[in-house]
Amino acid sequence: MTRNEIISVLGPVDEAVIADVALTGASLEELREAFAWIGADEALMNEGRAMPGARVARLIEILEPPEDEAEAPSGTE
Repeated sequence: MTRNEIISVLGPVDEAVIADVALTGASLEELREAFAWIGADEALMNEGRAMPGARVARLIEILEPPEDEAEAPSGTE
């Protein structure tokens, strides 16, 4: 996959993310599938879609923010 292909799916992203995605050896279609899973995993499972393959799962890992970063800080404790 080229840098421009990765950006065409993900939009503007950090160069490190582009490099990590490229190093997976995944195809453009696999990147599109991973991006779809990130945005609508429950909907895809409800459609009866098979779980992602190894490369797609690796792409999801790269693209999803870590759990602790995904949560907004509450500011009170």
